[in-house]
Amino acid sequence: MPQLLPPPTPNANPRTWLAVLMVMATASACGNKIGDDCRSSIDCSFDGDRSCDVSQPGGYCTVQGCDVRSCPDEAMCVRFFPSQYLTKPCDPATEDISSNECAPDELCLESGLCAPRATERRYCAVKCSNNGDCRDNYECRYVGEHGSSSLDPKDLGRARFCAPRPS
Repeated sequence: MPQLLPPPTPNANPRTWLAVLMVMATASACGNKIGDDCRSSIDCSFDGDRSCDVSQPGGYCTVQGCDVRSCPDEAMCVRFFPSQYLTKPCDPATEDISSNECAPDELCLESGLCAPRATERRYCAVKCSNNGDCRDNYECRYVGEHGSSSLDPKDLGRARFCAPRPS
């Protein structure tokens, strides 16, 4: 959070009070939660601990390269794999036990497709329980759909996050 100047004295010019109130209102109005819209990373965090993914509709405040402990309470770390690399089918229930459908450098996603581990990207995404929890042009999606995966196995098929609606 940026350092603000001390409040003006009671005898200060009314314009000084107005300026301080405007700065405080602007600072408190900044959308810095995961999933909020943004145009630049400063919209997400003054401290630089969150970034704005401008490739998402309206921008998306996130933490890139997250792990299971680096997302705030309202969010979860989701792994994404580009769909153009998800081509070979696999069975996630048997992949690590009895079959080797995916190559050693691939992961069998819950969607039943092999994904090259090198293409993985991690982002904090806001949790949701239904579409009403997400902003316009976003939907509440289960982890494991559309090339997404979770770092925490207990989230698979149960946890949901807000993601752009497919076009």
